[in-house]
Amino acid sequence: MASPPGCEHYRRSCLLKAPCCGKLYVCRLCHDAEENHQMDRFKVKEVQCSECHTLQQAQQNCQQCHAQFGEYYCDICHLFDKDKKQYHCIPCGICRIGPKEKYFHCDKCNLCLALDLRGNHKCVENVSRQNCPVCMEDIHTSRIGALVLPCGHLLHKTCFDEMIGTGVYRCPLCKHSVCNMEKQWGMIDEEITQTPMPSVYQGATVNIICNDCQARCNVPFHVLGMKCKGCGSYNTARDGGLILQQELPDPQDPALANESESETDTEPEIENQPESPSLD
Repeated sequence: MASPPGCEHYRRSCLLKAPCCGKLYVCRLCHDAEENHQMDRFKVKEVQCSECHTLQQAQQNCQQCHAQFGEYYCDICHLFDKDKKQYHCIPCGICRIGPKEKYFHCDKCNLCLALDLRGNHKCVENVSRQNCPVCMEDIHTSRIGALVLPCGHLLHKTCFDEMIGTGVYRCPLCKHSVCNMEKQWGMIDEEITQTPMPSVYQGATVNIICNDCQARCNVPFHVLGMKCKGCGSYNTARDGGLILQQELPDPQDPALANESESETDTEPEIENQPESPSLD
């Protein structure tokens, strides 16, 4: 069986002539993997038909044999590929996988988001222009899908899955919880109930800062976790040292009473002293 036209990245029946070095490659990604420089997709002017090998101006169909170079073609990005409901987003400056009617462009975040996130996400200005904080690779032009965290930061979907797989549930940038952790917090509540602290730590407290709601509060100390009084999260950080409870003496303690009487019995009598003369 013949291999489908194109490369591992795109399905297309033409080669791009790189404006930087003049070499022919199926796509910019193939070019960048082989060369020591990157191809600017927007500057591509010519393509070569994979069927008749005619070099010509970039367009969707071959001017010589009329072969279709791609079901989808963008004359801005010079993207040829099979139909994936792509559309070109002018504010993003690149093509996105659609369908277009299921997405909107957030001007502050400066990227396209699913419609169900309209008015339902935390905006971070130009968030997609930052690299993924896990792999440190570009997000804005990446072919890997991105995930919007509750804090508004972006991760590659694959990086998010790997992070969760290693037991990390906090944003690498701001430490906010990346998903609903109520079930996990309930499990910690139960473990703390079943694991009392040694007597020396009974009543000990600690000041904390909550990574989820940014509240500052004083809470009971436990090695399994310190729970925020504001939102109930265990995603907290200690703010200072341990505060041990000072034990007050029990007035009903017999030993304390005997000690008090002993001190009274041995107290010397004070003789009457002459009064000091008053000053004029």
